[in-house]
Amino acid sequence: MPLKERNEWKLASVLPRADAPLATLWYVILLSRGVLPALFAIAMGALVSAIQHAESLTGPLVAVGVIFVLLQILNPIHQAVGANLGDRTAAWLYDQMTEACVGPPGMGHLEDPKLTSDLVVARDFDLGMTGPPLSLSMDFIAGEVVQLIGGVASAVVLFAYAWWAPILLAGAWFGTHWLLRESAVWRDRNTDEVRAAQRDSDYAYRLAVDPPAAKELRTFGLADWTLDRFITRRKRLHELQYAATRLRERPLTWSVLLVVAANLIVFWSLASSAASGSLDLGRLVTFAQSAVGASMIAFGGLSWVVDGAAAPVAAVLRLRPAMRARGALASGSRTATGMPEQEIRFRDVSFAYPGGANVLDGFDITIPAGSSLAIVGPNGAGKTTLAKLLCRLYDPQAGAILVDGIDLRELDVERWRARVTAVFQDFIRFELPLRDNVAPQGAPDDVVRHALDEAGAAGLAELDTVLARGYPNGTDLSGGQWQRVALARALCAIQLGAGLVLLDEPTAQLDVRGEAEIFDRILAATRGCTTILISHRFSTVRHADRICVLEHGRVVELGSHAELMALGGRYHTMFDLQAQRFSATEDEEGATYEVLA
Repeated sequence: MPLKERNEWKLASVLPRADAPLATLWYVILLSRGVLPALFAIAMGALVSAIQHAESLTGPLVAVGVIFVLLQILNPIHQAVGANLGDRTAAWLYDQMTEACVGPPGMGHLEDPKLTSDLVVARDFDLGMTGPPLSLSMDFIAGEVVQLIGGVASAVVLFAYAWWAPILLAGAWFGTHWLLRESAVWRDRNTDEVRAAQRDSDYAYRLAVDPPAAKELRTFGLADWTLDRFITRRKRLHELQYAATRLRERPLTWSVLLVVAANLIVFWSLASSAASGSLDLGRLVTFAQSAVGASMIAFGGLSWVVDGAAAPVAAVLRLRPAMRARGALASGSRTATGMPEQEIRFRDVSFAYPGGANVLDGFDITIPAGSSLAIVGPNGAGKTTLAKLLCRLYDPQAGAILVDGIDLRELDVERWRARVTAVFQDFIRFELPLRDNVAPQGAPDDVVRHALDEAGAAGLAELDTVLARGYPNGTDLSGGQWQRVALARALCAIQLGAGLVLLDEPTAQLDVRGEAEIFDRILAATRGCTTILISHRFSTVRHADRICVLEHGRVVELGSHAELMALGGRYHTMFDLQAQRFSATEDEEGATYEVLA
């Protein structure tokens, strides 16, 4: 593998990009700590030689003292610099990760299963779940690399004794790395099996610690199940991760024999030279210390700490271009001001998610500007996908979406999205003040209050109240109250200029009476806007100008409520069944499309 493709090289290249001055200082101290043991051996040899020949001890003693002091003080300084550099690098990597996730205009990169494993590794790399945080790893890495440099420097000193001695010793110690190469941790960690185990254990951990799951875990008696699941998967992950560290018996035996033989030859030669008088005591001390120092090669280099820190760094760097490409959408240059003025048309649109079958297959419909369209259909029919395509979070693989006759891909993405507002089923709940939940990018307070009033949420909380109990004076909301806040967010966007409203099950967490009240408010607030409503509740969709029945990615019925009831087809049957259900059971929640079908 080319050097620049190795994970260790990528880690080294990231440090100066995170903080160039700090990285430079870290490398300077690293090199200094590496060569000091070799210099200390030379200074000790000079001191012994001076004593032997009754020469002045001032110079050698000063040299030994200075080097000794540097050996003592550089280590804690290096630790502090490394901890800071590790924190800066982790912050830089998280910046890159955040930008990689939110930067692309589309969202295909967040739903691509091929990128999910790398995303899990990269997202939590500095939380201590699979290895020490980078601020701690830097000290381990420094210690390992210092020993490698020290071993090489000590071997270089041996060239002054005999050309073959450093080659023999260094070759033997480096040979141990090759013989024990199968024990490289990330050789086995960086596999699909390991990534899958890490993803499973991460999910089980989040089930245990995140509040949304707490109620059902306890109600259904799943606490022990969750704990066992986490322990089992974490244990399996650790088994896979550390299986590689088990040294194989045969390579270990060969490594010991190789190193012992090389050292015996070199030290026998040193002893013979000293006995013959061709090597004085001072030089003997220097070369003997250097021969011992060469052993540091075996314990330096690409250790498990380097591997453990480098692999997630490489994952982040790998993800950036991959996610940028997967989430890329070519932005047009045409303005979207005032659109749609005439109509929105889906013309023979087909779309499939990565690795899946077509969700939409030849979908064709025209939506007049300023009208309301309700879409009903079974789960998986493509209803939410239509909303994503209209928001231009994806592009269709075939066909086109035309706005006033212009392909949506020709419009400037940001300007088009400024014309769109939406309430999705999985709407976001910001742990922020109510004001910021309604208008995250800011709006006058009177606009925010008006939007809350239109959504029936005027008395929920003060605008400055944080919507989370974990904050001082914070509060939490029920599911229905949160849904009203999400509606208020969309209604606020309308006041700020949005012209297309997408409502994906906007009242799913409200009872029927609350739904009727809210939908009347929505119709009043969105009058003049183009509104697309996705819902399972026929009491809601009946108020739309037209209703589309969607199955298998195609339109099977289209018309007003009266027209579809007169047609006596799928819609008529579904509406009657849901009406009977309300009459028979007084069920305020209604029935799903699948139940009615």
